[in-house]
Amino acid sequence: MKYLPLWSAVLLLYAACQTPDDAPASVVRSDVEKPEAATVPPADPRQFTDYWYSGQGELNSYALTQWRYGEPRQGDAVLVFVTEPFSEKKQVKLDHPEADPTDEVSVLKLNHIRKFPTGVYDYSMMTSVFTPVDSRRYPRTLKLTATSQEWCGHTFMQFNLKGKQYRTQLFSYFESEGDQDRELKAALLEDEIFTRLRLDPAMFQDEQVLELIPAAHYLRLHHQAAVPRQARIRHQRQESGTWLIVEYLHLPRTLRIRYETEFPYRILEWLEDDDGRLTRAVLRQTLRLPYWQHHDNDDLPLRDSLQLRCF
Repeated sequence: MKYLPLWSAVLLLYAACQTPDDAPASVVRSDVEKPEAATVPPADPRQFTDYWYSGQGELNSYALTQWRYGEPRQGDAVLVFVTEPFSEKKQVKLDHPEADPTDEVSVLKLNHIRKFPTGVYDYSMMTSVFTPVDSRRYPRTLKLTATSQEWCGHTFMQFNLKGKQYRTQLFSYFESEGDQDRELKAALLEDEIFTRLRLDPAMFQDEQVLELIPAAHYLRLHHQAAVPRQARIRHQRQESGTWLIVEYLHLPRTLRIRYETEFPYRILEWLEDDDGRLTRAVLRQTLRLPYWQHHDNDDLPLRDSLQLRCF
């Protein structure tokens, strides 16, 4: 079943009144201080359907500079976007959606992968976000999973929407975190900002203050608990794209995402400023193809097209 995006002010539903690295960032900051206020045109429903329901996924590779242990690390990031049939009850991808059409929810899935070395060993982090396309009927992301692997061990975190709360589970090799299973107020997820920008950037209103749960990779790298935080959102427009700026009010973190002002609103770049430590990802290449079918050795040249170094 296919659901066309129903443009709505869904984010009004969210509106609300290890030790950090200590070295300053050496990455050159992008000029994001003097653009105009943004006016983002909505996508045409037919255009949206032709793009997102064409039987292809969208692969985006980025040159990544990730701050870790007080130093900038050079790596790769990949954003994979694809629509999928999803089970509202089980909150997993449906293998046979025709078996129970009433359980099917069309989601825009994002797999956000980062890989970067830290000295002799490396990090591999991945967050998966499952955001319903029909934001009126399903105003909240249904599920998020996140993993972090490095040579000391790994962690796994999962959010499942249950009514007005997320059931959050955390499994970690750190003694201070241990295994957790608790309920959390279902605020907007920072990680779903990427999927919602692809669905409809106009959903974010300038100077809107809302409750936001910080990104999964931020929580893991800084060993922070998942707690909703107040953040202010605004747009800034430039010739090279529109910036969405997310400023946390009581957390030293600002997220800036530059995206195409016109559909399909590709993510061109993002910056994370964590108390002066700047992480940056800049788009290298985009491929659209049914990547799940390209798993043979003959398909290896496609990896070269993405210009990946750490994968």
